[in-house]
Amino acid sequence: RTNLIGIQKSLGAKNSFILFQFLFEAVILALFGGLFGLLFVWLGTVVANSMVEDFNFILSTKNIILGTSVSAIIGLIAGIIPAITASRLDPVEAIRTGM
Repeated sequence: RTNLIGIQKSLGAKNSFILFQFLFEAVILALFGGLFGLLFVWLGTVVANSMVEDFNFILSTKNIILGTSVSAIIGLIAGIIPAITASRLDPVEAIRTGM
């Protein structure tokens, strides 16, 4: 990715653009992971409800919103340092070290 960052910066991309690009990618990836996790939890509740007769497992809308919010926040926090590092790269060095 450093080669692409160097090319973007040499074409005039600002540090804030690269920073937001990295943060957006980190949040989107975390949201996909959170949605897959919620899918597995929902499947688990369906299986558990079919196996246990006296107890209902419920996945509420509040829990779904909480799960997606937590995954987005984790993606944002995990993406801050790589995004700042990528936005501060020198274009010539980034192109030279890129694969």
